[in-house]
Amino acid sequence: MTKTIAILGATGSVGKQALDVSRKRGYKVDFISAGANERDAELYAREFKPKAVAMANPEAAASLKLKLADTDIKVLSGEEGINEGISDSHSETVVNSILGEAGLLPSLAVIENKKRLALANKESLVIAGDIVMKKANEAGVEIIPVDSEHSAIFQSLRSSKRAEVKRILLTASGGPFFGKTKEELNLVTLEDTLAHPTWKMGRKITVDSATLMNKGFEIVEAAHLFGVSAEKIKVLVHRESILHSAVEYIDNSVIGEFSVPDMRMCVQYAVDYPDRFDSASDELDLVKLGRLTFDEPDTEAFPLLSLAKRAYSQGGGMCAVMNAADEVAVDAFLSGKIKFSDISRTVINTFEKMLDARCAVTLPDIIKSDREARRRASEQIDKISV
Repeated sequence: MTKTIAILGATGSVGKQALDVSRKRGYKVDFISAGANERDAELYAREFKPKAVAMANPEAAASLKLKLADTDIKVLSGEEGINEGISDSHSETVVNSILGEAGLLPSLAVIENKKRLALANKESLVIAGDIVMKKANEAGVEIIPVDSEHSAIFQSLRSSKRAEVKRILLTASGGPFFGKTKEELNLVTLEDTLAHPTWKMGRKITVDSATLMNKGFEIVEAAHLFGVSAEKIKVLVHRESILHSAVEYIDNSVIGEFSVPDMRMCVQYAVDYPDRFDSASDELDLVKLGRLTFDEPDTEAFPLLSLAKRAYSQGGGMCAVMNAADEVAVDAFLSGKIKFSDISRTVINTFEKMLDARCAVTLPDIIKSDREARRRASEQIDKISV
């Protein structure tokens, strides 16, 4: 039977890979959303012929509506449009690959509409993990992770009982600056930062990979998804990005998932779970690969990794504060306003000034903490001269 899916953030890196999986597997795509990239949205709308397309940007939505006037595809606008598209979709699974905090409310909308959530938007769990997981459990909605690391953990956990888990081994590529000292990081450029050694990703996540903030987010995400404490999650730098993560059990056996670095496999697994089918991804040739290496992360040069564990342990809105400050700082770095090393300084300083956010437990309070963190981070950036 043909599966029907919806793809949120269809013009981004993971969204495009989800569309490619849909081509290969023959999924019907009946709803897509995008931010402001109306050119790609029009191309995908004409190719996949969904019931509706939602653009987060109202101007882009108005323009796309004119471009698709010769079709019967409904064009929706803004946050309300995305929610309407999710509600009206006949999809069994919704792939949420929206970037950043903007993906949280769509994740909650997917859960409310009782559709399987194939989650590539890690911020949904970083910002409001307790709320998202509680609502999913109450609604009986499956959340299948699409991040390669969490997909690997999800698959590895199928081999035994959760009570038998000793710890999770979360692998990290180390980004482009593995081995550099804190002092050397003061001199790196934007071009250096965007030159990821393994993965082809969007600019924001590539910067987060370079600071190891992305791995910090993944610690928080894994803790919520798999019901373990952050202290039971060990990060290993694995430059080859072949072991995508693993689970160590109480008998000291380690079970992990090895594959070529290709997000299409993760998307397909999330949609087809619990079944497996032929993949569009390449086979893994271990002989050609030759060897695998593992190292400890340098938390002095990359302090945001430790900050993530601290934010998770303090709870409330502290992870939302960390995420918001990071979004502002990374945007400033990409715009040439601050240096690479200023990203971690901005995030840590904002975090330290907002410890009261530990008391934020409701969604409105968490969102309020998010907005305040953005304001404070922006104020700090305004005082920095590159």
